[in-house]
Parts: sequence; C-alpha cells; structure tokens
Amino acid sequence: MYSVATRMVVQRLEFLMHKLARFVSLTAMIVFVPVGSAFADAEKPAALVADGIPAVPDAMVAKTRPYMEFRTASFASWNPNDKSMLITTRFGNTAQLHQVAGPMMDRRQISFEAEPVSGSWSPKGDVLITQKDTGGNEFFQLYRLKDGRLTLLTDAKSRNSGNAWSQDGQYFAYTSTRRNGSDNDIYIIDPRDPASNRLVAQVKGGGWRLSDFAPDGKTAVVAEYLSVTKSNLYVLDIASGVMTPIGDLKKDISYGGAEFAPDGKLWVTSDEGSDFQRLGVLDVKTGKFTPKSPEPKWDIQSFDIADDGSFLVYSINEAGAEKVKVMDLKTGAVRTVEDLPAGNVGGIDIAPWGTIGLTFTSARSAADAYSIDPKTLAVTRWTQSETGGLDVTKNVEPEFVEVKSFDGEPVSGFLYRPDPAKFPGKRPLIVNVHGGPESQFAPGFMGRTNYLLNELGIAVFYPNVRGSTGFGKRFVGLDNGPFLREDSVKDIGAFLDRFDADAGIDKNRVAVTGGSYGGYVCYAAAIRYGARLKGANCVVAISNFVTFLENTQSYRRDLRRVEYGDERDPKQRAKLLEISPLTAADKFNIPLLVVTGANDPRVPASEADQIIAAVRAKGGTAWHLLGQDEGHGFAKKVNQDYQFWVGLMFWEQTLLKE
Repeated sequence: MYSVATRMVVQRLEFLMHKLARFVSLTAMIVFVPVGSAFADAEKPAALVADGIPAVPDAMVAKTRPYMEFRTASFASWNPNDKSMLITTRFGNTAQLHQVAGPMMDRRQISFEAEPVSGSWSPKGDVLITQKDTGGNEFFQLYRLKDGRLTLLTDAKSRNSGNAWSQDGQYFAYTSTRRNGSDNDIYIIDPRDPASNRLVAQVKGGGWRLSDFAPDGKTAVVAEYLSVTKSNLYVLDIASGVMTPIGDLKKDISYGGAEFAPDGKLWVTSDEGSDFQRLGVLDVKTGKFTPKSPEPKWDIQSFDIADDGSFLVYSINEAGAEKVKVMDLKTGAVRTVEDLPAGNVGGIDIAPWGTIGLTFTSARSAADAYSIDPKTLAVTRWTQSETGGLDVTKNVEPEFVEVKSFDGEPVSGFLYRPDPAKFPGKRPLIVNVHGGPESQFAPGFMGRTNYLLNELGIAVFYPNVRGSTGFGKRFVGLDNGPFLREDSVKDIGAFLDRFDADAGIDKNRVAVTGGSYGGYVCYAAAIRYGARLKGANCVVAISNFVTFLENTQSYRRDLRRVEYGDERDPKQRAKLLEISPLTAADKFNIPLLVVTGANDPRVPASEADQIIAAVRAKGGTAWHLLGQDEGHGFAKKVNQDYQFWVGLMFWEQTLLKE
C-alpha cells in the first residue's frame, strides 16, 4: 500500500513540513564533493549575497570538510513490480530519486533535476509521480517521471500538492490553488493521460487534502485543517463532488492520518477524548471514534495498513524518541520493534507483499532506509550513507532537560554536551529553537553541528518551548494568539536560569539561533535577554507579525492567523505590533546574523530586510546572507556549506571569544 504520509490529513500543514522535515532537511544535506573540487577554495556560490560578511577563509573550509561530506537516504515508496525501494538521496547539489534493488545494493539515480525531487510509485508500479518546485518557492508542480524525463501534469503556475493514489493505482489525487491562488481545490488525474485531469471539489481555504480513497474507488476521505487543535473530516463522492461531514464539526477535534482498511473501515489518529493523538476506527456515518492503540499517553505519529488487512504498523512519539509498533488487526495484539534504537522514524509504508519500509535516524546514524519483517520484526538496513569518513559512533547522545518556567509550566529540551575528557571545564552554549511553532525537536543525526560539538567543544541545547507538538493538546495551545505569544520566549529565560547553575556550561558564553518561528524567538530572546547572550543567528525569521501576515502567501494566511492572531482586528493588531522584534529593534545590543531565502513563500525576504535596516540604523552589527535561489531554508548543498561557514565565523567572533 502507498504511504500514509501521502494520505495524511493536513495535520500541522507547515508544521508537518518541519517534522517531515526532519528527514527532508537531512536529505537536503547529502553530497560528496572531493576535497580538490573547485568549491574547496571557499568561493561564495553565485546565488548567495553576503552583505556585511567577511570572506570565508580557506583554512576553515579545509578543517571542516569531513563534516560537510555526509549523505542521508530517505525511504519514499516501494515498486510493486520488482520489489525495489525508491529513496531520495543526493550525489550532486540537490536531493534526487534513486532506486535500490535490495538491501545494501547500489543506489541507481533515476531523476536528474537542478531542484530537489520527491515522488512515489503507483500501486501498480507502472507510473512514478514526482513533485518539485523552483528555487524553494513551494509552488510545486506534479510530473510523471520516465526514462529520466519529466512530463508536466499540472499548470506550471499554481501551488500543487500530491495527496493519494486510488487503491487500484488508476488515479492520483492532488490539491491545487490554480482557481484563485488561495483555495486548495481537489483534483484527480490518471497520470498516464494528462487530459484526464479534472476538478472534483471546490473548497474554501488552504488546509484541504484528500487523505485516502475507499477500496471501491467511489468515495474518499477528505481532511480540512483549521488549526493544530482542530480539523474536520468528510466523505467525498468522487463522481458528484459532494462532501458529507463525518461527525459533529462543532467538536474541537484534531485528526492526524486517515486511511481505509481493505474491509472499508476508516482508521484515523484523533485526540477526541484525550490530550494526545490515539489510533482507532472512525465510523463514517455516526462520527464515533473507537480507540484501538493501547498507549494512554504520547502521540501516534503515523501509520499504514497492510493490503491484506492482517496488520498495521504505527510509530509513537515518546518525549521526542519514536518507537515502531505492529498491531495484529484480528486480535488487537501489539508488538514493539526492539531492534531500532532510540531515534526518529519517517515515511512508513507497507509493501503489497507485507514488508514495512521506513526511514530511521539517530544521533549516531545518518538518516537511512530500512525494512521490517512484520512476522519476526527483524530490521534490515537498505542503505548506509557516507559520513565523510568520520566515526559516527563517537557522536554524543543528548540528555533530557526539564525545568519549570516562569508560571510553573514544565518545559523541556535536549542538551548535547561535548566530550568532557576532550573539553574539560565550562563550555560555551548555543540555544537552538525549532520552527513551527507546531513542531518538536526530536533527537537525530546532527550533521554539520557535530563539528561544533566534537571539534570546538560547543554545547548545543534544543528546547521544546510551549506550543510545541508531542506534549499534548493543552500544551500546544499555550502560546496561541498574540496575548500568549511571548510566554514561549519567557521559557527561554527559564532555560537560561537552569544553565546559569550548570557546572558544565559557561554562562558568560551563551548564544541563540533558530529558524522560521524559531527565528522569531531568536530575535525576541536577543532583545529580552541580550545582556545574557553573545550573539543571535536568526534564519528565515519573522520580524514583524503584522507585515508577515500581510505578505505571507494567501493560501496559508488564514491558517497562520489562527496561530498568531488576526492583524485585521485592531486589538490583536496592536498586540502583534507590540510583541514584534522590529518594534524593539533599538534594544538589539548583540551582534546579529540573518539568513534569508529570496523565494520564501512563508516568511518573505522583506522580514529580514526591515530588521537589518533597523539594527544598522542604530549602529548595531548585522550580517545578512541571502539565498537568491532558495526559499524557506537552504536546500542546495553549496549554499548549506557556505551558510555553515558563515555561521561558524559568526560564532568565532562572538561566542568563542573569551
């Protein structure tokens, strides 16, 4: 069966991107460039604009090189015809599709594009659908890939997102904003015949998705995402386009994955009657949810059902560490896959013959593709990605840190400490805040960051401030709206207090970084706690909530208003302006590094421009690295490398000075 990831309800629309991302961003860092390559002279990539930034010294390139040369591999889908595995990995500058015939066999590249490519096989194995954008603009187009060539299936203008295959493999469902640029209407196409493309249902809003087709192909389950704590499900009649609500839409329920079993039962993850996402069966007529997973706590992340209906597999997030479990659908018995260590799991998909495919990563393992035997639960590794010649078994494992914040609310995170034998005494610290905000940091392979830990002795802390997912519905709502927004910034203050008393941390050498929403927290923490920080490296960051909401792409604006507040409401607008970093830019008293993607559809480049101008106008230091061929975070290896080197120079001039 095809992966539940392609049928997921738009739970955490951009936030899921941050989670999925755990693998997408890791996959985006993969390439092997020989030391003697042209880029080894630290030439700045042509698409990058380095404003106010010194040149990267050759010596820095040489000493960091092994940490730049690692790959990852992410499982994408199974090929039903030859039982090969489709993965994404990168040998050039961007992640491309590769085929692996068997465990630990060669990765044969089958897509050859300048931009990153993702994709999945049809259940028949005769068509490979791919998706890519241009320069990180997220206006994805769908293609059919054959013999290394792409055939366009969408309009080349609007934003399109692949949803799900019909179970017979005849049709593919996707959403598109082509009608008006904002609403995610539902389309169906037989990719073998581009002329078969048709609009099935017009909707209002950007949070729509066809999650799965029923076994007979006549109906489908459709999800409407409204917020991280609220989504609706509907039954869609494919022929007429009529959508019938499932259950009472007035209830405050959030659904995750939704998938039909071969017997027609609809399985979902839902937080109805719980603070967490549980796995169970939803009656499409009455809307009654019957939980089936035995765990009383923690979120079920994803799941998939075997084609023969004999079992399902799911992953559960236990405070940032994921476990994989297999449920017998006849007896309800659940077994845990014990051969996977603590880490992160993604892309779960059961092959037609029953083998489970997935991606796995941990602190001591780059993301790679694996399979699981559903009978024995034996784990087989399919890829072993290169790590620049470094011994990853020596990478440090993080420790769990929990504190009580200003209001008594427990907040936690993961602290990576350098080897105390190699780096005795108090160590400098970087606090790295995740984006979302409906996301969660979960320990995995640290890539380039291992250089900071292993070679420079810098400790790195990843907080899950209030509003993070993975800790229940109540916790994720603690930062909603403009009047609670700064509470998550205050959580950073509680962590700083904790590290002030830590015998292994130098409280006089602490810095902050973060991306997207974490970039906002980066700005805000630099302003609020500037006297305790040495520098701030803020990436694709919100500087003014009002201008951000006014300028973010229209298809996502209403979804962000639910989280941050509505700038059209006078009271909310006033509060949004009050808490915006730009309003207090005159209080920015520490050096600043800003990283921006010129094509970012989420946080427009203007957010960076205005705060840089304000900081510089007051005589402050502000470096600016702009990726002209990038969007919401750098995806191309040459740009990622240069970004790391610029960041390293920034830390050397701020954090590492005694």
